[in-house]
Amino acid sequence: MIRTEEMMLNVGPQHPSTHGVFRLVIKVDGETIKEATPVIGYLHRGTEKLAEDLQYTQIIPYTDRMDYLSAMTNNYVICHAVETMMSLELPDHAEYLRVLAMELGRVASHLVWFGTYLLDIGAVSPFLYAFREREAIINLLNELSGGRLTFNYMRVGGVKWDAPEGWIDKVRDFVPYMREQLAGYHDLVTGNEIFLNRVKGVGRYTQEDALQYSLSGANLRCTGVDWDLRKHEPYSIYDRFDFDVITRDGGDAWARYQCRLAEIEESLKIIEQAVEQIPNDGKFMAKVPRIIKAPKGEAFVRIESPRGEIGCYIASEGKKEPYRIKFRRPSFYNLQILPKLLEGENMANLITILGGVDIVLGEVDG
Repeated sequence: MIRTEEMMLNVGPQHPSTHGVFRLVIKVDGETIKEATPVIGYLHRGTEKLAEDLQYTQIIPYTDRMDYLSAMTNNYVICHAVETMMSLELPDHAEYLRVLAMELGRVASHLVWFGTYLLDIGAVSPFLYAFREREAIINLLNELSGGRLTFNYMRVGGVKWDAPEGWIDKVRDFVPYMREQLAGYHDLVTGNEIFLNRVKGVGRYTQEDALQYSLSGANLRCTGVDWDLRKHEPYSIYDRFDFDVITRDGGDAWARYQCRLAEIEESLKIIEQAVEQIPNDGKFMAKVPRIIKAPKGEAFVRIESPRGEIGCYIASEGKKEPYRIKFRRPSFYNLQILPKLLEGENMANLITILGGVDIVLGEVDG
């Protein structure tokens, strides 16, 4: 009889497949994971506490650095919270620019996930292709905002400035190009027998599990839950667009992969409609005071980021700085289910499961 004993291993915090400075302490018996404990906090920057000494406009650059793959969405959620408190009505032109920026950012974020996930499980070529298309988006957002990763583009009442001349046409031309490349991804990866063997049935959880763990985004919709805040609690001007909420029923890594790639197509639909509908009046800011002061009270708003439901709570004393600010960060909540998914799994599936959750550590640590 072969005798084995448990061994404790550290995965990370420097491991490239942990998608950031994330440490996972696991107990293994042979190749079987008996217990997994996530250790977070290596990237904690105290954003919420720092915000208490900053004016609202000064807080916006800090949000870029939470989910740094989805900076435009983070910019929007804090602006949306302050605008809700101030009962501001924005010009349509500004709303369309915001939607275009957020949906381009969503596509770019899913491309990073697609490329790095395939790299995690041993496929190099998809990573190179995904970053080629992401670079095209980054160039567009660079023209719009002046930044390439931390954009700091949105402002309370609108956006920093109008889109440069010809930018809308470049976005219009990007949509068919991206659709063509997306079809190539499916040809290369989606039907690949090796890839399917790595992801089908791996990291499976039920719809009940997803709801109990407060999962959101593709991690929730992969269990068949039809829930997307853009559709079910429309904010900005999302109620003007025709798009579908993507769901799958498997609840495994394969279902999450399908959801995210299909969501790229839905974002392209929104972008396509937005570039045709955007008014040409050039009004990119509402009338707001030079120093923003949210009225005394509190507000909570939530929107759909590429990772799921991101919320922003603000308590105000009527000053130019918030009394308290708190973000509901989807990566932090989505990570909670990881110990349950890894228990009893083979070591070979660890990175497949972790990568499939799609966390960004800047958002987990806050």
